Amino acid sequence: MLQLVKNRIGPWSFYKQALAIALPVMLQSFIMSMVSLVDNFMVAGLGDVSMAAVNVTNHIFFIFFVIINTICQAGGIYIAQFNGANDSGGMKNAYSFKVLFAVGISILCFAVCRMIPVQIISMLTTNNAAQAEIAEVGSVYLRLVSCAFIPTAVSLSIATSFREIAKPKIPLIISGIAAVINTIGNWILIYGNLGAPRLEVVGAGYATIIARSFEVAAFLIYASAAKAPFFANIKRLFNLKKKLIAEIFVKSGMIFASEISWVASETLMIAMYNRRGGAEVVAGMAAGWTIANIFFLLFGGLWTASTVLVGGSLGAGKLDEGRDRAKWLKWGSVIAGIMMAIPGVFIISGIIPLVFSNLSAEARANCFGLVCVILAYLPLWAFINVQFAISRAGGDTAMGMWTDVSVNTLLFAPGSVILSLFTNLAPVPMFAILKLTDIVKVFVARHFLRKERWVKNLTVNE
Repeated sequence: MLQLVKNRIGPWSFYKQALAIALPVMLQSFIMSMVSLVDNFMVAGLGDVSMAAVNVTNHIFFIFFVIINTICQAGGIYIAQFNGANDSGGMKNAYSFKVLFAVGISILCFAVCRMIPVQIISMLTTNNAAQAEIAEVGSVYLRLVSCAFIPTAVSLSIATSFREIAKPKIPLIISGIAAVINTIGNWILIYGNLGAPRLEVVGAGYATIIARSFEVAAFLIYASAAKAPFFANIKRLFNLKKKLIAEIFVKSGMIFASEISWVASETLMIAMYNRRGGAEVVAGMAAGWTIANIFFLLFGGLWTASTVLVGGSLGAGKLDEGRDRAKWLKWGSVIAGIMMAIPGVFIISGIIPLVFSNLSAEARANCFGLVCVILAYLPLWAFINVQFAISRAGGDTAMGMWTDVSVNTLLFAPGSVILSLFTNLAPVPMFAILKLTDIVKVFVARHFLRKERWVKNLTVNE
């Protein structure tokens, strides 16, 4: 029995290796989440409307981030495997794909957000009692932060590439410094400290631009000076292997279908529950997501560890080792989720009254309820994230596409509309019920994983 448990969970030496990769990523996410929490604390001092406007805009930035991260994930599959095969040329091609396509998407998103910011904000606050005020403030903020799209795309391309070659400490340091710059900038520009003008929400936008500009400059300088094996200069960026790029593009299309299905369904749900009241609903739920991001750091760590450990083994031709590592990561993810969720309930009890004291009582109640529900789902979501990461580490991006698209389209999205139109459920219970559909995702993903289409050495195929 003991041997059976050991075979399923894996040796401690494996988890030490996984933690060495995951912890710097999680620490970076923690720093970013705490900075976001401090930012929200500052913005919350301006009232419910400003808080709602900034957080609705941040959701748009989140959608942009997901799209860029999709491109980086597709290229990252190959960087991790080429790293396992010690093929620098292959890594440079995969990195070039990331940068070129991420920048192209960023330019398009920038143009859209500059042209129709009011319409975009209004779409996410339909029928909200404070829609006009939120759209007015949010559109100004959106125009500003859209200027950070291109620097963010390049930074993310480099940061994820360092993680995929098992060097996560570098993005931790650079992004950590950028986060501190962002916080200090907010403190100075939002309230007009140190003799600066009081710019309120506009100040938060300027602080974001300054921080992202520093971050991209630091990444470019370091990657070039350190001669990172994946890094390609401008001339090398366009010297691509068309067959490999076409292959990555196809896989990125499947990841994009998966991610956009998830983002669209989440956005629909947010639009539905934002109808239930005024600024206190938008601000409270947005504050809840800000706190939840502290716990979501687990997902980034698990994802990076899965990509590096499973993808590296497959790229080195060690397929059985890849299978074992995948099995151990799945069990470890559930344990990690439970260990983070239990103390999380006590942590948020102290954080919410302290950080969001300037929000209304109704907004704080929505915030607390949402985070409690999220913590209850954390072990399940950790397991699903590892399922997806394992599949993509071996190049099987179809699994995530079919899992997300089927469940989100057939269950989650219709459920959002039904609960919104035909019940009087408050936002938090509505969210809790809708997320039961994620249980179905576990079994759909399990079905695809057992076919082992992900057990593949992509460097040989290329």
